[in-house]
This record gives sequence, C-alpha cells and structure tokens, in this order.
Amino acid sequence: MYDGACMFSTREIAATGLAVTELGMGGATLGDLREATHDIQALATIEAAYESGVRFFDTAPWYGMGKSELRMGFGLRGRADVVVATKVGRVLHRGGTLDWASRWKGGLPFDLRFDYTYDGVMRSYEDSLQRLGMPEVQALAIHDLDLLYHKTPENVDARFAELETGIKALEELKATTGVKAIGAGINRTGLIPRFLERFALDYFLVAMPYTLLNQDGLAELNLCAAKGVSVIIGAPYASGLLASGSKRPASYDYGEAPIEMIEKTQRLEALAEKHGIPLAAAALQFVLRHPAVVSVIPGPNTPQQALQNAAYFQIPIPEAFWHEL
Repeated sequence: MYDGACMFSTREIAATGLAVTELGMGGATLGDLREATHDIQALATIEAAYESGVRFFDTAPWYGMGKSELRMGFGLRGRADVVVATKVGRVLHRGGTLDWASRWKGGLPFDLRFDYTYDGVMRSYEDSLQRLGMPEVQALAIHDLDLLYHKTPENVDARFAELETGIKALEELKATTGVKAIGAGINRTGLIPRFLERFALDYFLVAMPYTLLNQDGLAELNLCAAKGVSVIIGAPYASGLLASGSKRPASYDYGEAPIEMIEKTQRLEALAEKHGIPLAAAALQFVLRHPAVVSVIPGPNTPQQALQNAAYFQIPIPEAFWHEL
C-alpha cells in the first residue's frame, strides 16, 4: 500500500500555466454511482487521496445530481494547493420526473435540463460554486456533448448550435475569473475534431475510449497532441474491469462486461502476471505514456481505494511489458 512518502509530479494543461498532478481523483463515485455511501466515507476518501499526494480533483453537477460537488467542496475547502475542476451543460432544478436520478444509487432529489447556451453555462457555473462553497474553480469543461447522452446527430447539432453562445461564457470566465483552463468531457469518439475546428479549448476529459482494453480514441489523442491540446483520462480501469479483474460479475463501460472484454482482460492478466505486476497498475500508468495526457483520474469510493490508486501509480512497470503488450 501507499506509504505517504511521495508527492506526485505535475504536468501543465496546454499553455495555460495550470499544472495538475499526474494522478488525480474523479468525483463520479462521490455521487453514489454504484452504491449509496455515507458522507463520512466520501469525505474520508477525499482525505485519503489528498494525503497520498493527489492535488487535482474533478467533479460535475451531474454526479449524484449535485451530491459530488457538495462533498468535494466540504472535503477541499480552504486547501489552497488543490486544483478543482467541474463542468457545465446541465442545470439542476427541483421537481420534474427525476428520471435521470435513477442513474445514481443515492443522488440528491433534483431533475436537470441540458443547456449549453451563454445563460445556461453561467447559471451552471454559479450553482456549482455554491454547491462547492468555493469562490472559483480552476478548470471548467463542457459536459457530455456527445451521442451517448444526446442520442442522434440532429440532437448533437442542436446542442453545438447552443454552444456558439455558451463558448463565449467560458471564454469570459477564463478572462475574468480564476478559471485558467476550459475544455470538454466526452465519452465517445468522433467529436473531438469537431470541437477543435470550432472552439479554442485547452483540454479534453476522455472517459472510456482510451484504456488498456480500448484505444479507439488514439487518433483523436494524436490530433490533440499535434494541436497542443491536453487530455485528462477518466475511467482508466474501464469503469471497473481492469481494477477488479476478469472474475464475474465485472463492470465495463458502466454496465455488465461483455464476454470479449472479459477474455481480453484475462490475456492482459496473464501478461501482467508474467512480468510480476498488478494489471491495475499497468492500466493506470499506460494512459500517461501518451504525450497529450497530463493526468489520469480514477474515481475511488473508499479511502482504501484511494490509497491503492497511489500505490499502483508508484509500481515500476518493466519496459519489456510495454513492448510485449
């Protein structure tokens, strides 16, 4: 396990001057993604990550319908050495059907609407600051403007039209507040080139298309590197499978792992065992070998998981493993 003796190196997001630790913490699990957890456990998880050397924390209004931001703010307020990132694009409100809340096992009882307009971005940002209890965040990303949540190309087109005004809000916040980096969080390939053609972004938060199990996003990461745009990798364990291993039940892409991914994981496990390393350590460190990637942000749900991430991050991976892989 992690011995508390190391502080993680940092990398700069694009040319913003904003440096983040190579190992960060994602906040989706703090919204009760897989199970309802007590506030005490959530705060202890944040504390364990901080004590291990993590100084980059990412959250969003979507995570637990505001619960992740509330917890992250409580755990980090007053710590001047941390970088906090959140997201815009969803505005929470009371009432409604609460259909979206069913995604979370213990999220707050709010509904949401997507809104990528100038007013929507500003409303989302101000609401996030109040939930966090912070006067500013350092990084702000457009959240989930992709086919996973918007279903059809026509819907995506309509949201990009909204973003023509929303990007002006992000640029204004970057120019006048503590926001130093603006970006976009995506779950599927195909839209990074479109973002880059239309907007001047500093980073992308990529969850799922670039892991040890799936490198479909490689060409888009290469494009980011060529344009000097940074990448942060979320879900480095492919939402569970690369951390828990191939035993069933196993999670992949936030659902039940398909048999082909379980079999691929078994082959990776055999290779990792041959080289005497945990597969999870290789999964965590693999993504940082790409020149565009500045941080990897697994989402621990317990203090033990946070400390284990730190330990995995320090395990030397033999070059022979990467070559054979």
